[in-house]
Amino acid sequence: MVRPMTPEDRETVLEIIRSTEMFTPDEVAVARELIDIYLDRPDQRDYRLAVVENGQGSIAGYLAYGPTPMTAGTYDLYWIAVAPDQQGLGYGRELAGWLEKKVAEEGGRMVLAETSSQPRYEPTRRFYAGLGYKEISRIPDFYKPGDDRITFVKHII
Repeated sequence: MVRPMTPEDRETVLEIIRSTEMFTPDEVAVARELIDIYLDRPDQRDYRLAVVENGQGSIAGYLAYGPTPMTAGTYDLYWIAVAPDQQGLGYGRELAGWLEKKVAEEGGRMVLAETSSQPRYEPTRRFYAGLGYKEISRIPDFYKPGDDRITFVKHII
């Protein structure tokens, strides 16, 4: 089951982010900041967060997304993470499907997701490709020398 994130989910979601070992300490800090903005400022419209629960009612993963500023119907998928012991069970796909449905309901037309070219992100790139996202751009050395930014897109309409 996918549902909006609540304040009670905060620590569990942060532990999922840390436990994946995919994110640097700076990235974890940014994720924490985004979570706090979402939870502390319900009037903001930039960030939307959701969690997916497993069959036992525990949080298995989370998703952060929002409309891309100054665009018509474009959304950014900012973060998606599934607990290591829950990976490969379909929770990431469930979150992505939920996001795509929400975007369609809001009249959105595309979702963008960006990731790193580093080898450890190969499963992430395969995940996006497996969901029908297409690589549309690559900026060499964006994050640091030897670490390109790869952008994927999926058209919803």
